[in-house]
Amino acid sequence: MITLDDIKNNQAVQSYMLVGNEYIGTIGAIEHSINHAELVSRLSRDILSKLGYPPREAELAAIAGYLHDIGNLINRYGHGMSGALMSFRILLDMGMDPEEIAIIMGAIGNHEEHAEGKSVNNVAAAVILADKSDVKRSRVRKRDFSTFTPRDRVNYAVTDSHLEVDAHNKVISLKITIDIEVTSVMEYFEIFLTKMMMSRRAAEYLGCEFELMINDAKLL
Repeated sequence: MITLDDIKNNQAVQSYMLVGNEYIGTIGAIEHSINHAELVSRLSRDILSKLGYPPREAELAAIAGYLHDIGNLINRYGHGMSGALMSFRILLDMGMDPEEIAIIMGAIGNHEEHAEGKSVNNVAAAVILADKSDVKRSRVRKRDFSTFTPRDRVNYAVTDSHLEVDAHNKVISLKITIDIEVTSVMEYFEIFLTKMMMSRRAAEYLGCEFELMINDAKLL
């Protein structure tokens, strides 16, 4: 069976991801580096593992999480769809079982909020939760504050964020610390409302409640 290590050792995968991150950097998009891929991969695996899903399903979540942004090589917009198609060819050539490829394609193709992504399977739900939780200052590439988009400003305001899974109480919590001199708590919530609603639906798909805590205040 194909594992996450096999994916990481695939030179084509590494090249596509590195170049894709460089390409979207030219338009000033926040970073989508290997570090982001590894974090989403780890969190996706952890979510399913902690909730008691089979180890192989958790491994598929780790693979989908690692590959979810590979489509940035083609275009930032619609990168979920193009990434799913790219992953299909890569995984097929590596000899992965077609049923597992289908699960991963569905997860990658549904992780974008702008493309109205849905939790079509457990792996997709885990990837959505993991991806939307990676909000932090270090992902902002711009250095001139006057050029920040609202998304840049909100990411820059976040000094700490982490995702917690309480399997016993069936609660998935995103806890964030925001510098309110950069942006207000309500502005964060307003700008990222779609992401948070998507995360809530993903948690519900996994039979959990989603909780959003910002500066120790519960917003969801």
